[in-house]
Amino acid sequence: MGTAPFGPFADPRLDPIAGKVEANGRLSFSDGLLVATTPDLLGVGRIANLVRERLHGDVAYFNVNRHLNPTNVCVASCALCAFAEKYGGARGWTYTVDQAVEVAARDVTETVTELHIVGGLHPKLGVDYYEALFRALKLHFPWVHIKALTMVELDFLAQRSKLSVEEIVGRLTAAGLDSCPGGGAEIFAERVRAQICDHKTSGERWLEIARTVHRLGLRSNCTMLYGHIETPEERVDHLIRLRELQDSTGGFQCFIPLAFHPANTRLDHLAPTTGKLDLQTIALSRLMLDNIPHVKAYWIMLGAKTAQVALHFGADDLDGTVVDERITRAAGGEAGAGMARRELEHLIGEAQRVPVERDTLYRELPTPPEIRRISRTNP
Repeated sequence: MGTAPFGPFADPRLDPIAGKVEANGRLSFSDGLLVATTPDLLGVGRIANLVRERLHGDVAYFNVNRHLNPTNVCVASCALCAFAEKYGGARGWTYTVDQAVEVAARDVTETVTELHIVGGLHPKLGVDYYEALFRALKLHFPWVHIKALTMVELDFLAQRSKLSVEEIVGRLTAAGLDSCPGGGAEIFAERVRAQICDHKTSGERWLEIARTVHRLGLRSNCTMLYGHIETPEERVDHLIRLRELQDSTGGFQCFIPLAFHPANTRLDHLAPTTGKLDLQTIALSRLMLDNIPHVKAYWIMLGAKTAQVALHFGADDLDGTVVDERITRAAGGEAGAGMARRELEHLIGEAQRVPVERDTLYRELPTPPEIRRISRTNP
């Protein structure tokens, strides 16, 4: 017999996990490993959906955002990456501040609430460039929230400028930085990082910088890149390390599992992630990260159909309209041109969830009455 209110599980080992979740208990490493490896995908989905609905009911969040990649020039040479180009390489680009503003202006309208800004580790771009960029963007688009620079980029700027991370963050915040994205975490296990991103900030350093960012008053997201050479144990370990930091700082507002796209990388011999792994990882994330309020099904990487199903496997957010996403597209992704707001709302409503537009800090924004009337029984 399964644990109420779930009914029987195909894998009865999920019974005590369901009971622990129902009682608001915290899952252990061994619990997480079982969730990550059980063949009972629907079972873990049911448990994760309980948590998701306990936290967010039928709401599924999205935002109206745009991506801006000021440069793809990078001193790192990560096996996982199809986006970066070496300094002086033929595929490289680096925008001046004026060019970056011009690129942003193509897509930023009064309805856009967020600019997501990440790029390569350019050897010639220092903190002064990003200060000038953020000031210019705020001047032209004062209503837009600037979510910019991963922990890896902040670490690189600190090293290049011979300044502390505290000084870098202080200067950038004064220039207009509002929050940080969660990229660059990949998998914290050093065994894996040595093979897929050996030139990048270590897992421990990533966590240390995130701690500093939170202490200085900025919120951030956090991520995990899965579906390459990591083991289930290493995925669970990664989530527990994020959970421990969140216990300390409370600064993570959303977790995003990132499905690895191997095309055009040095790991292109690997198969893409499967739908089962995608959905099981979403569910695992929701169950392990009991202190991070939101779990995102990033439709750019998952594809719209899998992201839609993920709204019943623990995810409560689909990201946004995006437009001009280049990192996943460079690795073979087909969704980099973005999605219209109406499409996102339809996707959510068809999944029998209620679409709610949010800003970057998850404050709900006014939604047209006809969209508010969407419900699970009338999608």
